Amino acid sequence: MLSKRKKQLAAAAFLAAASLTLSACGGGDDDSASPVSVVSEETGSDKAATVLDKPFEKPDMILTDTTGKQYDLRKETQGRPTLIYFGYTNCPDVCPLTMSNIAVAKKSLSQAQQDALRIVFVTTDPERDTPEALGEWLKGIDPQVVGLSGDFATIQAGARTLGITIEAPKKEKGKVVSMHGTQVIAFSPRTDAGYVLYGEDATVDDYTADLPKLIEGAKP
Repeated sequence: MLSKRKKQLAAAAFLAAASLTLSACGGGDDDSASPVSVVSEETGSDKAATVLDKPFEKPDMILTDTTGKQYDLRKETQGRPTLIYFGYTNCPDVCPLTMSNIAVAKKSLSQAQQDALRIVFVTTDPERDTPEALGEWLKGIDPQVVGLSGDFATIQAGARTLGITIEAPKKEKGKVVSMHGTQVIAFSPRTDAGYVLYGEDATVDDYTADLPKLIEGAKP
């Protein structure tokens, strides 16, 4: 459980470490071939999560949800336990695995807890991940997940405030490659601040153990 693994980090040290974890995923020449994935992990880290001593402020972003409506992230998630992840639907492994782990863990919660929790997936590839495409993809994971798309510059700036690096998708050697941080940030319903970070190695068991505490705004 996280309580046996948590550590305190100064914000500056965290920012330096968080930027190291990127996932590179690519598609074929015409975006139809099976994509490839290369993941670089934080050196020497065997922790599933980090409890921050200086929590992050929630990104000030107004994007578009899967119904085509504007979604003010701060307003819509105010006072609610919230998990935020930046990724994209064409990612072959890291993104769907992360979202699936959270979705499976969520099923262990009571209905009231599930209704209180907000899971937000922000695309790093808004050109391909239209609201419709996001909605269709999330149906197979958890239809309650909030999928957000919009202006790439806005998304990139929002991620940067959380120490998460994302780059615009680009073609390299005939493949579409997208680089993005793989962290999940948990925000407290009490303070609306992001105080827990999960790395890509977080398992279903990690989320299952921690979600009830995160929903209460307590430290896992």
